[in-house]
Amino acid sequence: MLFSELVNFFEKIERITARSTIVDSLVSLFRKTPKEIIDKVVYLIQGEIYPDYYGLELGLGEKLTLRAISNAYGIDTYELEKLLKSFGDIGKVAEYAAKRRKQITLFKQPLTVKRVYETLEKIARTTGEKSQDTKVRLLSSLYVDASPKEAKYLTRIVLGELRLGVAEMTILDALAITFAKSIGYREEIERAYNLCSDLGEVAKVLANEGLEGIRKYKIKPGRPIRMMLAQRVENVREAALKLGKEIAAEWKYDGERFQAHKMDSKVLLFSRRLENITNQYPDAVELIRKNIKAREVIVEGEIVAINPDTGEFLPFQELMHRRRKHDIEIAVKKYPINIFLFDILYKDGESLIDKPYRERRKILEEIVEVNDKLMLSKQIVTSDLEEIEKFFLEAIEHGCEGLVLKDLEGNYRAGAREWLWIKLKKSYQSKMVEPVDLVVVGAFYGKGKRAKSYGALLVASYNREKDIFETVCKVGSGFTDADIERLPEILDKYKIDRCHPRVFSKMEADVWFEPKVVIEVIGDELTLSPVHTCCYGKVQAGSGIAIRFPRFLRYRFDKDARDATTSEEILEMYKRQLKRIEH
Repeated sequence: MLFSELVNFFEKIERITARSTIVDSLVSLFRKTPKEIIDKVVYLIQGEIYPDYYGLELGLGEKLTLRAISNAYGIDTYELEKLLKSFGDIGKVAEYAAKRRKQITLFKQPLTVKRVYETLEKIARTTGEKSQDTKVRLLSSLYVDASPKEAKYLTRIVLGELRLGVAEMTILDALAITFAKSIGYREEIERAYNLCSDLGEVAKVLANEGLEGIRKYKIKPGRPIRMMLAQRVENVREAALKLGKEIAAEWKYDGERFQAHKMDSKVLLFSRRLENITNQYPDAVELIRKNIKAREVIVEGEIVAINPDTGEFLPFQELMHRRRKHDIEIAVKKYPINIFLFDILYKDGESLIDKPYRERRKILEEIVEVNDKLMLSKQIVTSDLEEIEKFFLEAIEHGCEGLVLKDLEGNYRAGAREWLWIKLKKSYQSKMVEPVDLVVVGAFYGKGKRAKSYGALLVASYNREKDIFETVCKVGSGFTDADIERLPEILDKYKIDRCHPRVFSKMEADVWFEPKVVIEVIGDELTLSPVHTCCYGKVQAGSGIAIRFPRFLRYRFDKDARDATTSEEILEMYKRQLKRIEH
């Protein structure tokens, strides 16, 4: 398959905003894609060469990419840097350079998808002395044979700037139509994706084995399972109506949720976003290796920062000091941790996700050797609501966020947010609107002290049903001076030219971003708004729901955009607020 066919698809998708049309275009592409490279095509559509959990990067920044372009086309890097300042898009610089190449290639060969992918794979795996020179040489070899359009999109893939707005669920829809002949099989295909977190793998199984292969798909240690999510309620009685008589109540720690895969002596750790965080927590790896008595196992838990002098829990933000590539040993000593395990999904060849939580917890208790560093989440099982209220206050006193209430008979629903787990946080008990996790989709330029940064952010909730983001408010307060100064550094890497195809906004922001960064926000109340699109038309025609007087609380770098508060949750909060007012 020629790379130009994929590039034509990229160019077409850039002009499309309707999700149904994107699905149709994907189906057309998949139908003409050879089975042996379908996984590679899916990865490249996502702007990557491996799923995130591989933790492998190309290691080619802007400067090295400009060097590769310079080598291929005989244009000085200084001139290319000037063009970049003018264009503001390195992809367009590559396209321009390819049109005006000064070096003539006598034996130019058309690029194929296979060659592009395999070359990028070599670049990612190149390490050691003079690896930068090797990476530049390999990338230059692709530019030499690339057309101007191919050069543009190749550059965007290399630097992670493809940004087509093609979501995982959109790709799953297209795969269902292409290989199962009906979107009605999407749920079965999504199940396999939830078990492996690898769209390329799902596409490969579908193309070669069909639905039968998907139905037989099993958990494989080393591939993270998409994590089950919790719903939220305001009080224990509301949770009891959802969960039934007997409830498992567990402390909700203010740490980093993780999934650990132990395979004999090898241990891998994955974050909530399914990033490989093994290197950030060598102490956690050692604790799991030594204290979990099973040959192969997948467990979930929470890593919590602690005060080494008092043993008290520290806020989640302290763990962010562990997110570094160098001097990990220093961070381990300076920011010690405790681990609290709360679930087990797999043990010695057997999937446990379909077993009730009561059984899973018992299995977990049997294989964990508890010590002062590795423990099980603190839990009570009761039908006494007053006992749960007391347990809630105890959790708050010890620095936890609140409780997670669980259905004892519930299975583990990978990637789903259902009423089998319910969050009860301390902020839900206040008269204010409970904090929500919202996605930054746009920004407005600042004035005065904020003239060199952004004055306010446009943030959105996630509409799970439509797989889009709906604006809820502009957030301009709650930021420290240091927060304001960091905004361009955090956000500008996701800057795009127009409103993202998966963002529904009636407001016109000064700057638009890919929906990537999640922040925690609190406000005074929820109100109807003619300018915001969250739950648009669901309460009143021509109005959405907005947060009044919103304030920034903190960044949630541990959360993916799809983990943000859903529009449905905000609608439920609004309805509860109305009930309180009526009473």
